[in-house]
Amino acid sequence: MRKAEGALVLKSLKEQVYDYLRQQFQKHRLQPGETINMDATAKKLGISRTPLRDALIQLEMEGFVTISPRRGIFVNSLPLDEIREFYQVIGALESSALVEAFPQLGAVGLKKMDALNRQMQKAIDADDYDLFYEKNLRFHDAFISLCGNHNLERIINNLKKRLYDFPQKRQWIKEWEESSIREHQEIVDFLASNDPQSAALFLRDVHWSYAVQEKYIRKYYGAGPS
Repeated sequence: MRKAEGALVLKSLKEQVYDYLRQQFQKHRLQPGETINMDATAKKLGISRTPLRDALIQLEMEGFVTISPRRGIFVNSLPLDEIREFYQVIGALESSALVEAFPQLGAVGLKKMDALNRQMQKAIDADDYDLFYEKNLRFHDAFISLCGNHNLERIINNLKKRLYDFPQKRQWIKEWEESSIREHQEIVDFLASNDPQSAALFLRDVHWSYAVQEKYIRKYYGAGPS
């Protein structure tokens, strides 16, 4: 890909193309149902088809696109049924990760989670969506990164990419954000009371419950009744 003279690029060309395409999803320059023209995209980026193809294969594995040898490359939609399944899987995996990570969290880890949750509130007060989004991911990563299961981390991260990176409207549903902060506090309080099992159940059955969060999910993703 073209870059400024003297710029140091540490990522592989395939990784750069992958990041570029994800940005196009995030900025809604690639919409569900659209076709990605490989020749036109490669020409625009000043690259061969090989790194573009490799990036698209990764995106297909993550559920962002469908590659059809005869019909082309299509940007996938994100139906409610798929969101429901993602919530179920993430809830199960994160709750397991939280129990496994609890012995490693300690007072320092709990303090970090509490601080990140407070920073999420400050982000809302400042009307800073991007900061809220970043702190939210870091809150969960504070315990996921300590669970000792890299495959679990990878699966969670891939599913969250699908949920958060595209479609990402970058709009506030402040009632949902405020509710999320309260739920985070419940989790921290359970952990501070030396009760990781209750924290994990709350994480799975409330925070990542599709049924509990459905009204917000439908509003955020613009979905009507299923």
